[in-house]
Amino acid sequence: MQGEIEVVEPGGDGAVLASLQRRLSEHVRSRLEGSSGAIAAAFASGDRGAIAPEHEEAMRDSGLTHLLSISGLHVSAVIAAAYLLAIKLLALWPLLALRVRLPLVAAGIAALAGVAYTLLTGAEVPTVRSCVGALLLLVALALGREPLSLRMVAVGAIVVLLLWPEALIGPSFQMSFAAVIAIVALHGAAPVRAFLRPREEGWIAWSARRAAMLLLTGLVIEIALMPIVLFHFHRAGIYGALANVVAIPLVTFVSMPLIALALLLDLVSAGAPAWWLVGRSVDLLLAIAHFTAEQPGSVKLMPQMSALTFALFVAGGLWVALRRGRPRLLGLVPAGLATAMVLATPVPDLLISGDGRHVGITEAGRLLVLRETRSDFTRENLLELAGVTGDPLTLDDWPEARCSRDFCVVSLERAGRNWEVLMSWSRALIPERALAAACERSDIVVSDRWLPASCRPRWLKADGRMLSESGGLALVLDGPEISSVADSQGEHGWWRSGRR
Repeated sequence: MQGEIEVVEPGGDGAVLASLQRRLSEHVRSRLEGSSGAIAAAFASGDRGAIAPEHEEAMRDSGLTHLLSISGLHVSAVIAAAYLLAIKLLALWPLLALRVRLPLVAAGIAALAGVAYTLLTGAEVPTVRSCVGALLLLVALALGREPLSLRMVAVGAIVVLLLWPEALIGPSFQMSFAAVIAIVALHGAAPVRAFLRPREEGWIAWSARRAAMLLLTGLVIEIALMPIVLFHFHRAGIYGALANVVAIPLVTFVSMPLIALALLLDLVSAGAPAWWLVGRSVDLLLAIAHFTAEQPGSVKLMPQMSALTFALFVAGGLWVALRRGRPRLLGLVPAGLATAMVLATPVPDLLISGDGRHVGITEAGRLLVLRETRSDFTRENLLELAGVTGDPLTLDDWPEARCSRDFCVVSLERAGRNWEVLMSWSRALIPERALAAACERSDIVVSDRWLPASCRPRWLKADGRMLSESGGLALVLDGPEISSVADSQGEHGWWRSGRR
């Protein structure tokens, strides 16, 4: 049992920016309670700690979770607002407007606002990338150059990798740059340029054209991000493109400006009406997220994707983005091959943790587990690797499992035969002769302890000795096949097995 937490010595305020970030988050949540306040605090300061798990999950399954991470959308909104506000206010001063280039001055003010917002919200990888890209865009506009180009993306990537080279293998870096590359490549394509070129048309046709382009952009981003999301998280939202058509303008043109206005009015204690409007806009965002996430087929689940499959997706996507003309279509070949490999990836029949205490069995679209766990990470990891949703069911509550005080036995029908699986339930001493007889009747034995040599199952003995060398296991009985953590981690410097 753990006792009550005792504060030995209060911590200090920490760094100035970190302290300011906490105070800003606390202020927003004090003005706006509940989930609306938590999400508004995330928009204002980057603090996502107070968001309820059910809302975080709904945002993720609806493809809107990127709105909670301070990245391109938020930084661009802040810089654009600062630029427009600065150039409009400076233009009111004729003496200045006639003597200096106001776009340059406004660009400088917007750049300072972007850097300040980036530092205030924690300077995470997506934020730094977005800030660098926005600053380059301002420079390009000031010099009269094309602002939307892959060179801008490359410079942003170089800056981030120079500061945090380890970010390359993280989902944040990959998703952030994949989305930007997809946007730049899409808007650089000749058919899209022709579709968006200026023409004589009414505002209804102009709005419909922009809405269609926003939908297409969201769809392309979803396609670009789906392999990365499936590789790292084993699940992806399907209807994100549709949800983003409404959610992105809502956050960009309503929620964030209202938050800025409310904070400004709070200086004179007059921000209550603006905070009420912020709450309504955030409530609408949550309603969109929950409605989208609750639709049938809104989430695609996938078991572990191989590194080769992921590499084919990346190679095909980069070829399509970087090449021009018809040759870029050749990138669809590796992407199509990777898609076929993903669809052919079998769902593991058994998942065994590295310590042997946790076993997951996929049965009829749900997950059966050997024992309950208080660890959300362990439970979510098993569900993701199995590619199923819903709460796991313990074997003790499953009528087809035979569980005693010491062991659980399950009979699985796979690949045209029955597999007998024996799993240790307790650490009590078992007579060796009885254990040997039970092992002999089983195809697979799983235990968190070291079993004697007399325990000889027909196919696999995954006991403490073996698992200390292999790490966690994923078993596909149609084959059968064994995948271990050591297979993918054994050559890396951070992997340590029981033999080392």
